[in-house]
Amino acid sequence: MSLESNDPSSTMVLVVRSDLKLSSGKLVAQTGHAAVEVVLKARKSELSLLTRWREEGARKISLKIPDENALKRLFEDAKDAGLVTYLVKDAGHTEIPPGTLTVVGILGPKRAVDALVGELPLL
Repeated sequence: MSLESNDPSSTMVLVVRSDLKLSSGKLVAQTGHAAVEVVLKARKSELSLLTRWREEGARKISLKIPDENALKRLFEDAKDAGLVTYLVKDAGHTEIPPGTLTVVGILGPKRAVDALVGELPLL
């Protein structure tokens, strides 16, 4: 399904679990993983969306979500909405145990993304 719609703008959100208390460096690394993987997925399946997003300035917004259950729900809701998504699972080499879910990256039309994350606070 193409994500093309009447909404000409697009956005990426990077949603971080606030219960993990990650260091600044770890937080940046995890959001970086999410952003890169979302772009790679969009390049394969939603090239026109990716191109539009880049041409519009590649807007990225960082948000926080309370815990793992809320992160998983958001990931599933975004997938169900047909948005480009990626869920980061940490390798466990530094601050947190292996397999810890840390960030969801989502790319899509701004209105569709806002409908999912509009109530979440900024990071």
